[in-house]
Amino acid sequence: MRQYTVIINHRTWIALAVAILTPFVCFTYHINFDLDITLISIAMIFPLVFTIRGSFRRREKALEHLSEFRSSLITLNYSFNTSSMPDGQKQEINAILCDISNTLMAHLKSNEKETAGIDNSVKKVYDFLQEHKDFVSNKLRDKTFRYLKDVHESVENVHAINIHRTPISLKAYCLIFIYIFPLIYTPAVINRIGEDKNHAITYFIVILSQFILIALYNIQNQLEYPFDDNGLDDIKLENFKIDR
Repeated sequence: MRQYTVIINHRTWIALAVAILTPFVCFTYHINFDLDITLISIAMIFPLVFTIRGSFRRREKALEHLSEFRSSLITLNYSFNTSSMPDGQKQEINAILCDISNTLMAHLKSNEKETAGIDNSVKKVYDFLQEHKDFVSNKLRDKTFRYLKDVHESVENVHAINIHRTPISLKAYCLIFIYIFPLIYTPAVINRIGEDKNHAITYFIVILSQFILIALYNIQNQLEYPFDDNGLDDIKLENFKIDR
């Protein structure tokens, strides 16, 4: 049932209220005019579809970078576990890698803009190498830095995706136009159907059109935040932890 109700929020009720009130006012004051509805479609549907596609692409890119992040951490884990280091040090580095994984997932889920926490977690690998120089061979050190670069790159990419979203001005334009859509659309519907016809037909068309538009906007807005686990299409961050 949640997949049907998750797209309903306060914006939905505002949009539907406008869609109900506008036909009432138009019928009361006999407001109607002829308008090419194609113009409305171009003004609304194109930017709305553009923002939805942009949000979906961001989500797909985030999945790629998270997969690279996890694979790099696992490879690092394998490299240390197959080395000649003492078991105590292997457990220590394994705990550090798990901390990096958990810290990044918590960082993304909370939509934080500061990266100090995840930066400090990744730096612990470098501190570990410096602290245990005598037990880490040059070959293992080179492999670690190579995979650590991939970890850093993945972290920066998913963080950039998380804080840089689709154009805010375009989203604002879409939302404002959705709210005023019934004011333009209703008189045109009344003009085509006829004011003497059953008013319920006009109400149905306007309310249904408005609901479709605001539902699409809400879907786009949920795709815009793919890490907060509020939408049905959000990324399951637990699947990208090293110890899943």
